Amino acid sequence: MTRLTESEHAAHHEHVHPRKGFFTDTSICIGCKACEVACKEWNRNPADSDWQLSDSSYDNSEGLGADTWRHVAFIEQGQERIEQARESGRKLVSLGMPTVRKDPDDLSGADTTPPDTPDFRWLMSSDVCKHCTNAGCLDVCPTGALFRTEFGTVVVQEDICNGCGTCVAGCPFGVIERRSDGIAVPKTNRDFVPGEQAPTRNAGVAQKCTLCYDRLTDDQTPACAQACPTTSIKFGSREELAKIARARVRELHKQGLTEARLYGANERDGVGGTGSIFLLLDEPEVYGLPPDPQVATKDLPRMYKRAGLAALGMIGAVALAFLTGGRR
Repeated sequence: MTRLTESEHAAHHEHVHPRKGFFTDTSICIGCKACEVACKEWNRNPADSDWQLSDSSYDNSEGLGADTWRHVAFIEQGQERIEQARESGRKLVSLGMPTVRKDPDDLSGADTTPPDTPDFRWLMSSDVCKHCTNAGCLDVCPTGALFRTEFGTVVVQEDICNGCGTCVAGCPFGVIERRSDGIAVPKTNRDFVPGEQAPTRNAGVAQKCTLCYDRLTDDQTPACAQACPTTSIKFGSREELAKIARARVRELHKQGLTEARLYGANERDGVGGTGSIFLLLDEPEVYGLPPDPQVATKDLPRMYKRAGLAALGMIGAVALAFLTGGRR
C-alpha cells in the first residue's frame, strides 16, 4: 500500500489547510471527564451507560464506541508497576528515543534520576479516534461513506453509510462502531421521523469522532479541547503539536520521569502516524492501545502480486496442457 504524506493528503483538496489534530498530554489529565460531556453534548450522542461504575474502574463508559467518541480511562498503579514503567522508559531513552545529542534535545547532561516512586498513582488518559494518516476504516469502506476532510481528518457521512460494518474490522484501534446493537438495519426501519428528533440518531450507522468537523469549518476549537480545564487536550496543526509533544517529553525526562513517551507521532509506524498524538506514562498496552498498529490493507500489494503470479502460473499450466494434449 502506498504511504501518503501530509502534503499529499492536502493536495487532494482545492483549498489547502494544515493538517489538524490533537495532542493529549496524559501527565496533566485529572480525569474530570469534561471532554466526554462536551463531546456528547455538542454531537448529541446518546447515553451509553446506566450511570453505574464499571467493575474494573471508577468509570461508567469504559471505552470508545458509537456513542462515546471521547473516553477517559482510569488506570490504577502501584509502586512496582511504576518502577517497571520507568525502567522500560529508560531503555527507550538509551535507544535514542528521544535523540540524545548536543542540541536542544540533549539529555546526556541532565539528571534523569527518577524522583521517589510513589506507592500509588492514577494514570488518566482521554482516548479518541486517531485520524490515521493511512486510515484502515477509510480504505475498506465500500460505499464512500468515510472521507478525508480538507483538515486531514476522517469523517463518516451518515446518509451514505449502509451499516455494513466493514470499517469496524478495518480499524486497528477498535474506535469505530455501529450505533445500537451492532446489527445493520435498513434505513427504512430506522427511527427517523420527519420534523421530530429521533430517540436514537443514526441507528445502525457507523459512528466515531469527527474532530468536530462542523466546528472546524467555522474556525472553532473542537468541543473536547475547548472544555478541557487543564489543557491536557491540545488542538492545532498536527505538525506544531508534534513539536510541542516532543518538547514536553524532554521536559519530563529532565525531571526524571523516564516513563514518558509519545504514541502516534512516528510517521513510520503501521498507520503512517496519527492525527491524535498521545503522551503516555507507561507502555501503550497499559492504556489499551496496540503497541504496533497496522492498517488492515498494508499487505494488499503483496497479496495482489502473489495472486497475479498464481493466476499466470495457472494460465501457463492450462496452455501447456492444451498444447501438449493432442500429441501422441
